[in-house]
Amino acid sequence: MSKFLTYEEILLKCEEINTTYEINQKRFDKIVDCILDNEEISADHKIAEAFAQLLKAVSEEISEMETTAELVPTCQMGCAFCCYFPIVTNKMEAALIKDAISKMPADRRHFIENHLVQYYQTYEEKVERLGRIDWASDSDAKYRYKKENLPCPFLNLETNACMIYEVRPLPCRTYVNYTDPKVCSANVMPKETISYEFLYQEYMGAINELLQYLYENEKIEKIDYPGDLYQEDLLINWMKKINQ
Repeated sequence: MSKFLTYEEILLKCEEINTTYEINQKRFDKIVDCILDNEEISADHKIAEAFAQLLKAVSEEISEMETTAELVPTCQMGCAFCCYFPIVTNKMEAALIKDAISKMPADRRHFIENHLVQYYQTYEEKVERLGRIDWASDSDAKYRYKKENLPCPFLNLETNACMIYEVRPLPCRTYVNYTDPKVCSANVMPKETISYEFLYQEYMGAINELLQYLYENEKIEKIDYPGDLYQEDLLINWMKKINQ
């Protein structure tokens, strides 16, 4: 008998989450309130802090949902099949990832910067071609992108580890496998995997609340609000611009 959950069992547990779990909105509100109360840091520093803390809050929320339904992820260190999906972020998130990298210790920062240079040299043709894919309206875009086997710009191919793990985008946090990990290697888009992408509403709602307050009461220099929240593109395109 398999030690892994079946697809049907996973669906039942997801239904249990839907009917019994209530998202902890106070978790997100508290982060915003605490950051806004800190008068010793700039508006841009507050935005960077909120970005990192709210991403962490999403991960904590997922962990509590899993506890509620007795779900245990089977994703393991070194398993990186999901790191070949197209990742979409807005301009603000891309800028904040760049900012987080700039604040990393010099050796880590230089490693990432050198990696990005090599990445865009190695995958130039694929990045150019897949970067033009119509991910917003083409229902097959995700499948065709994944089939091309283009790794994320921040995937260390020697270790299969994320180089910006603590500030990895929300789609990377909300995609989880609870059954045999082999389904990810055997299928371009396995049906058994689960996405908690609905948490984007709480995450972005909290960020927008903070930005709106800062826009009205303090001076934001690095983010164009609200424009940067509504400009979306593939991560490979944002990071290419940063790399240039």
